[in-house]
Amino acid sequence: MVHLYIGKGKGKTTAALGLAIRAAGAGLRVYIGQFIKSGYYNELKVLRKIPNIKIEQYGRGCFVRANKPGRRDIELACIGLERARRIIAQKKYNMVILDEINIALHLRLLKTGDVLNLVKAVPKNTELILTGRYAPLELIKAANLVSEIKDKKHYYKRGVKARKGIEY
Repeated sequence: MVHLYIGKGKGKTTAALGLAIRAAGAGLRVYIGQFIKSGYYNELKVLRKIPNIKIEQYGRGCFVRANKPGRRDIELACIGLERARRIIAQKKYNMVILDEINIALHLRLLKTGDVLNLVKAVPKNTELILTGRYAPLELIKAANLVSEIKDKKHYYKRGVKARKGIEY
């Protein structure tokens, strides 16, 4: 099954990580590949302590606000996608989460056709979860489940800064 967590609201990654914890609690093996992101987020502290969850990051994290990716950003995204292909082909993990892959597509770090080929290669007994804003229509059509998180009201708009333990 292919899941998409999309939209401009807060909580797409949080939903995917919650699903990862549920799967790990049931004894399933989970791989999480984070695109764009780098560095140490607080959720990683806990997730890395769970033996059947593996997390890898494929990004520098520094260009997202500037919206100007460079050659290294493209290389890292391609490395992440190739790693995801190998992970899926090995059939070692029951769940594969590709966090912020839709942003990588939106910024043209990856090609939609390449991600669609990955989606088509997912075995029936593997859950594939893709997160991020701006999911291309082709991915939405290919998915089995699409959850859109909308931003109706957000405290950022009132000047509240990101808070430890809540946003990171």
